[in-house]
Amino acid sequence: MTRNDPIYLDANATTPLHPTVVEVMRPWVSEEFGNPSSSHPAGRRAAQAVNNARGQVAALLNARPEEIVFTGGGSEANNLALKGVAWGRRERGRHLIISGVEHPAVREPSRFLEREGWAVSVLPVDGCGRVDPQDVADALRPDTVLVSVMHANNETGSLNPLAEVATLCRERGVLVHTDAAQSVGKIPVNTEGLEVDLVTLAGHKLHGPKGVGALYVRDGLELEPLIHGAGHEQGRRAGTENVAGVVGLGAACRWAHTEGLVTYAEAVRERRDRIHELLAAALPGLALNGHPEERLPNTLNVSIPGVLGREVLAACPEVAASTGSACHEDADYPSEVLMAMGLSKDRALGSMRLSLSLLTGDEDVERAAAALAAAARSVGFQP
Repeated sequence: MTRNDPIYLDANATTPLHPTVVEVMRPWVSEEFGNPSSSHPAGRRAAQAVNNARGQVAALLNARPEEIVFTGGGSEANNLALKGVAWGRRERGRHLIISGVEHPAVREPSRFLEREGWAVSVLPVDGCGRVDPQDVADALRPDTVLVSVMHANNETGSLNPLAEVATLCRERGVLVHTDAAQSVGKIPVNTEGLEVDLVTLAGHKLHGPKGVGALYVRDGLELEPLIHGAGHEQGRRAGTENVAGVVGLGAACRWAHTEGLVTYAEAVRERRDRIHELLAAALPGLALNGHPEERLPNTLNVSIPGVLGREVLAACPEVAASTGSACHEDADYPSEVLMAMGLSKDRALGSMRLSLSLLTGDEDVERAAAALAAAARSVGFQP
């Protein structure tokens, strides 16, 4: 990014590569080209690099390296989790449960399985976008094989009570998957503490590269491969590994584990709260969407009364942000997440998501708030 670029407040869509990640990846895109499955020196070096990265991802999640499966991104990891469990446990039952605010990468595989004969229950959420564990308990059936509830919502940042959900499911022998693409690297994600069986993460959400992700699969879990072929990734994901991407993901996880989680969250939270304070003062009636406390430290979703969020952002070239998920943004339709939370259509259409990254500075926050407030007034906001 250059000095003339807009202030970047769209980190939940993607994050810039951390400088350390760039340096670690460099040899694997310019010099090293070996296939990790080859036995000669170039292949062995590539295999070692992949194994090192596997350990770095595992360390961030408090998992074992053999429980990490590299994928082509978060969407593939979600598909592997849902379809892999459904196909692998079809003899035990054909019922899945998801929440009403899942990313399309969970929602669409569920719809696919529904067309193939599985039953899918969609859980409601409260006004903050969170699942009630009691609703999970009430939805469980003798034929339920999997519950998939995201850790942190990509639009509001609201966190779900995963540990409580997992405890309920474990008592019934039901597996739990969580899409943690938005939370890994921003807040601690401990597979043992959460007691989940499968966890999705995506490289480009935590200052790693695009096109690479991982799925944590608890040791001993039955999982049918999504991609069949040779025996890569312990036979769970065929295809030669994207070595440069995997190395970059590992480096991003190592940075988060050793430095990022210690210093990043608090600094980003303070800047997020500052921009909220400035916008609320400049735009009376501004409404927060999502939980006031139990949410990601970098995420602010607000609605400006009387105007459309997309028109505010269009009138504010100084800021790069969005009205919702980059993967399913429709300018003429309100966010499904916000509607599932019970918000009115007008409030949902008046929303915008501001998501900060480690590159967001104090000056950026001040400038962005002033520019967004001016843009809101220019498109018709009246206090």
